[in-house]
Amino acid sequence: QLVESGGGLVQTGDSLRLSCAAPGRTFSRHGMGWFRQAPGKEREFVAAISCWSGDTIIYGDSVKGRFTISRDNAKNTVYLQMYSLKPEDTAVYYCARDRTPWKASVSVLLDDYNYWGQGTKVTVSS
Repeated sequence: QLVESGGGLVQTGDSLRLSCAAPGRTFSRHGMGWFRQAPGKEREFVAAISCWSGDTIIYGDSVKGRFTISRDNAKNTVYLQMYSLKPEDTAVYYCARDRTPWKASVSVLLDDYNYWGQGTKVTVSS
């Protein structure tokens, strides 16, 4: 399964990089996404990157311009670099794998992802 890491407690304005390691030999074939869930709220889309070279990337409106998603197929890892963190970024962050291989597009829909990590908690203090 997917394993996230890199979460922690930071202050407003700090940066943090999350990592998500995927097992197996099919990592490069699938788009990957990051989602987050704050206490009492629904899970929301953060960012997604298409398969292979990651030519297609999209971000949720709340993180656009502050977060960067990337992938390293040699390491079977997808990253989420977060800058200028705000208290409203506090949440458990999950990575997920798109269920459809070799898809040029990316999805913001939870149902399009069929493998999920256990999540890593990010807390941003004011």
